[in-house]
Amino acid sequence: MARSGNNRKRRPSGTLVLIAPSVISLLIWMLVPLAMTLWFSFRRFNLINPFITGFAGFDNYRFLLQDPALLTSLINTVVLVGSVLAITVGAGILLAILFDQPFWGQSIARLLVIAPFFVMPTVSALIWKNMLMHPVNGVFAYLAKLVGANAIDWFGDVPMLSVVIIVAWQWIPFATLILLTAIQSLSQDQKEAAHIDGAGPLMMFFAIILPHLQRAISVVIMIEAIFFLSLFAEIFVTTSGGPGLATTNLAWLIYLRALLEFNIGGASAAGIFAIILANIVAIFLIRTVARNLET
Repeated sequence: MARSGNNRKRRPSGTLVLIAPSVISLLIWMLVPLAMTLWFSFRRFNLINPFITGFAGFDNYRFLLQDPALLTSLINTVVLVGSVLAITVGAGILLAILFDQPFWGQSIARLLVIAPFFVMPTVSALIWKNMLMHPVNGVFAYLAKLVGANAIDWFGDVPMLSVVIIVAWQWIPFATLILLTAIQSLSQDQKEAAHIDGAGPLMMFFAIILPHLQRAISVVIMIEAIFFLSLFAEIFVTTSGGPGLATTNLAWLIYLRALLEFNIGGASAAGIFAIILANIVAIFLIRTVARNLET
């Protein structure tokens, strides 16, 4: 009995020895880049001029907060994230309800609607830029000419809308997949009881389907919001943050400071600012999801 008691006491330490390498590697992978970014944010460091060096204190943060581009990038980030979330969640709910109904070719239709999610962001942006939204040779320009309308210069006249459409097209399949799975978990007996009670389609949606999807919607919003805060590839390929600062978000602002202006100190300060903002958003979203899971 004494030996068995000793074995039980040794098991936690043995498990700790086994998982320690993975935990240490994960901490190094996370903390070392963060520590380096924090260190450079307090330094003067320029990739072109090696004579710009030394301790900067909070100068990089002060210059960042005084930069008008920061407020513009924050507004653009909020607009981009909010718009894409609204489109993807709304379209995802509608498509999930549609594909939950039996119809001929349902499996093929589901495969096609999910396919855009597996296209790489750079490839997707290039397709939209050169094949669909091109003001001269694009599909949309051709359709506009057929009806006698002028072609739209998407990335010149409505750049933010163009980026929102591209990103939404990529992420609608993700929302559809999650919400369709949630709808399929809804009890058929509950649906049949609502039909017997005389509930119409709108009543069925608002009283049964939408409350049932509340948790899934919260999860979709949390995951997508975290990804959308760091959108970069679509902006890089299509608008390069322009015209002017029209599509400059926080990720592009950091790239602008680091690799176009070669100001590593300023870019690191912007990176720390973005990390703090992302963590605030993540904490809020995680609490919201946890609250929905408890109800």
